[in-house]
Amino acid sequence: MAIDDQIEAKLDQVKGKLKEEIGKRTGDSSTEAEGHADQFKGKAREALGDVKDALNEGKEAVTNR
Repeated sequence: MAIDDQIEAKLDQVKGKLKEEIGKRTGDSSTEAEGHADQFKGKAREALGDVKDALNEGKEAVTNR
């Protein structure tokens, strides 16, 4: 996973956590839900990057035989 992708994934997660907390503290369920969605987006982006890394490692292992 490229470092830029890792940073973006973590930023989405942090942004989501902040939104969630703001939503909880202000009683704004919409902002809280947006926060959950942003966290999910970041985790999904991170998982996709892990899959890409695994595929690249497998490809390298096969082509370097």
